[in-house]
Amino acid sequence: MFSQKQKSILLSQELECRIIHGLACEWETALWVLESHHKKLMRRPLFSLRDMTSRFGCWYGEKREICISRNLVFNHSWDTVREVFRHEIAHQFADEALGSDGEPPHGPKFRMACKFLRANPKASGNYSLLHERIFHETLSSEDKIMLKVKKLMALAESQNRHEAELAMSKAHELVAKYNVDLIVRNEDRNFISVFIGKPALRHFRIDYRLAHLIQDFYFVHGMWVSAYVLEKGKMGRVLEISGTAQNIKIACYAHDFVQRFIHSRWNEYNHDKKLNYYRKIDFAVGIIDGFRSKLKSQSKKKKETTADQALIKVADPLLLEYATNKYPYTTTFRGKISSQDDNILKDGMKIGKKLVIFKGINDKKSEKNKIFRIAHQEPN
Repeated sequence: MFSQKQKSILLSQELECRIIHGLACEWETALWVLESHHKKLMRRPLFSLRDMTSRFGCWYGEKREICISRNLVFNHSWDTVREVFRHEIAHQFADEALGSDGEPPHGPKFRMACKFLRANPKASGNYSLLHERIFHETLSSEDKIMLKVKKLMALAESQNRHEAELAMSKAHELVAKYNVDLIVRNEDRNFISVFIGKPALRHFRIDYRLAHLIQDFYFVHGMWVSAYVLEKGKMGRVLEISGTAQNIKIACYAHDFVQRFIHSRWNEYNHDKKLNYYRKIDFAVGIIDGFRSKLKSQSKKKKETTADQALIKVADPLLLEYATNKYPYTTTFRGKISSQDDNILKDGMKIGKKLVIFKGINDKKSEKNKIFRIAHQEPN
């Protein structure tokens, strides 16, 4: 029999092995953007985890090894880990494919490698980690949009339905005006990409429907990308959204709020019905479609009552350029609906048309995405 301490050690070793396997899978995936002649110059290195205090990762050229901090992988989300990891792959690429001998670590060849791999050249040293840059950094005095949206979201919690609806409508209007003004003025915008939801081997209609809702109404660009599913030990897919930090905060909050709303209302709806998961999907899709129709109706009313150009959503050319560069090769896939209960779908739509997103745009709790906790959750 193993003691509790021995079991803990074995679990930790198993988890580290699974994470290292994930890094190997992500290394293969990172090379897909390279031209074939560059791919041939890249040989798979060794991967390791170490206790590192002054850095998040390191490329050891003499040993052909990429090392990642244990603190990073155990305490931060997988997209945060992947950003650092691709930075280190760029160091390998600069050494082995571009010949960066004699150059400083972050010299011209390295910056060129980052462009080839779509890696962040700053993701090392004292540079803030991905989710910290979005969810935990203090708002600047100029960033009044988020403060106003927070106040409106808080007002949307009002028990007075008219006040709540009006506050949410004004919040969406404010975000739309802010973004269109940026586009019209053609100001520089710093874009960033994060995972929204969890990597999984399989996704359902609810996931795709919600992804379209977020992209269509919250000024972000969404793409389903390959990502390692730790609890399964295989590569799957996850929704990655790109946009400004302000828009990503709002989009992530709206995404999580709608998911929690669906779960709560389904528990009430299914209390004595004992319906299966596929009926929950019908119900959830109904809620999302109902909420979509509500947002479209609000937008249409605003256009009819005002001549303000800022209320008309337009595509952001800089965001499109960013996304086109980040995802140079894309494909379209379409799923099939095996069965659907139209009555449950309609019930969901009625509820969705009354959905009001409220409260502030809170900082995301990093604990929710920690790899160590994900690894010990029950599989989907």
